[in-house]
Amino acid sequence: IFAYGQTGTGKTFTMEGERSPNEVYTWEEDPLAGIIPRTLHQIFEKLTDNGTEFSVKVSLLEIYNEELFDLLSPSSDVSERLQMFDDPRNKRGVIIKGLEEITVHNKHEVYQILERGAAKRTTAATLMNAYSSRSHSVFSVTIHMKETTIDGEELVKIGKLNLVDLAGSENMGRSG
Repeated sequence: IFAYGQTGTGKTFTMEGERSPNEVYTWEEDPLAGIIPRTLHQIFEKLTDNGTEFSVKVSLLEIYNEELFDLLSPSSDVSERLQMFDDPRNKRGVIIKGLEEITVHNKHEVYQILERGAAKRTTAATLMNAYSSRSHSVFSVTIHMKETTIDGEELVKIGKLNLVDLAGSENMGRSG
């Protein structure tokens, strides 16, 4: 899923949302929840209802000036760059060396992770929005599900979902 549009049109809000100041709302009912927390809510709900053994890991990556940065790294050095390689096991995949993947156990941990990543996200001024983000962010969700076939064989299924917040798409020549 990609959020695309001009600076200031609500791409980041659409993807991440924010916590409602109204304590009456439970997390599931919060009208300010974005696509990322709503998606994780549905994923956990379906996996729990299914009754299979599963694990969910998330990562948050920033792409700024063609360089990769880990927004969930415990390191306080925000300039620490990551390296990307083609995955030799998967012709269409890539490996990002050093990218922190965090196991989440329930939907309530998602906002904490988003807030942690937002604190590291690179922002730069433009004429259109003084605090506009000039970078892309990729929130990845990797799910491992363990199933047992009719023959009693254990099978592990792996799925990955990338939720992308693109930088503002305005013409840089016009906006500064």
